[in-house]
Amino acid sequence: MAVRAVRGAVQLERDEAGHMAERVGDLLTAVLERNGLTADDLISVWFTATPDLHSDFPAAAARGLGLVDVPLICAQELDVEGAMPRVVRVLAHVESDTPRTGISHVYLGAAAGLRKDIAQ
Repeated sequence: MAVRAVRGAVQLERDEAGHMAERVGDLLTAVLERNGLTADDLISVWFTATPDLHSDFPAAAARGLGLVDVPLICAQELDVEGAMPRVVRVLAHVESDTPRTGISHVYLGAAAGLRKDIAQ
């Protein structure tokens, strides 16, 4: 079984904990479903959030989905002028037999504009 990395992002409409949990939950669910993965395939997950998000940790959404034994970490995204606001990004390390070229990276809603080259 190979180790693969899956990228994704979602833009929030507002900085509220419940909204963050919902949208990050949608993102993680889509990452798993589109790549035929289960929670047992996850090695670790990194989250970044833009500096304008303060209401909660994105990792809290993962815990809410039942990912209780997966190492998670959150960090702040660089504060670059002109960058898309209210974005949570994810980098999941997974065990998968899928070739690197077959991995589906997931960019939901307006965040699809961040990586048009790999967004599915």
